[in-house]
Amino acid sequence: MQERNRIVVKVGTSTVCHPNGAPNLRRLEKLCRTISDLNNTGHEIILVTSGAIGVGTRKMGLSHRPATISGRQAAAAIGQCELMSIYDRLFMDYGSLSGQILLTKDITEDETGKQNVIATLRALLEMKAVPIVNENDSVATEEIVYGDNDTLSAVVAIFAEADVLVILSDIEGLYDSDPASNPDAKLISIVRDYDKAHQAASGSHSEHGTGGMITKIHAASIAREAGIPTVLASGTDPAILYDICDGVPAGTLFTVEGENE
Repeated sequence: MQERNRIVVKVGTSTVCHPNGAPNLRRLEKLCRTISDLNNTGHEIILVTSGAIGVGTRKMGLSHRPATISGRQAAAAIGQCELMSIYDRLFMDYGSLSGQILLTKDITEDETGKQNVIATLRALLEMKAVPIVNENDSVATEEIVYGDNDTLSAVVAIFAEADVLVILSDIEGLYDSDPASNPDAKLISIVRDYDKAHQAASGSHSEHGTGGMITKIHAASIAREAGIPTVLASGTDPAILYDICDGVPAGTLFTVEGENE
């Protein structure tokens, strides 16, 4: 894989937060340091982050996510403030500017809204700032929500004309079977046939293999339509971004060429 310059990096809640919902400061610090260092070498990184509802739920002193839409919206509003405060402080520590963009599906599907988002992304990158994107869960309803930041990250990658979409998760990549139940499961390093990738993911009944993995393959499919490859890799060590930006194989690469083009 060739060297990548403009990269959209999506981090999931499992990367951003501890299992109890509290921010994983060690990992967030390394993520911001790595992104800042890559910016210093001329790369352009756009960060799509999850975690607002989880962080907000924890800060509100709740043991579980609120059951109501308004409760989740409130948790998102509180958590987004906390999450952005952490990102802003950490990026500032490493000399990087950052700016928040909150999106909903109705904005990105409206032509005027789409062009405004593209213009904002372009302006932030020209200022050498790190755009930090999240779904606006504090106002989102079923009618205007993407529902997962994997899909949103693919849309952002298209808007930004990114060289690659990177999805950092709690698993090393796509496996040929469920690694949670099959110790002999093998990591698939390159995916060209997206139909077979869906089958591999659907064959698992674990959290690794059903909803979570399906949305990632769907995001890769969206990015592929715009000629953007996707890398799915573990977010345990955000320094893996160095390898990905340098074109070193990591995790699973979803190519733009394939059997079911």
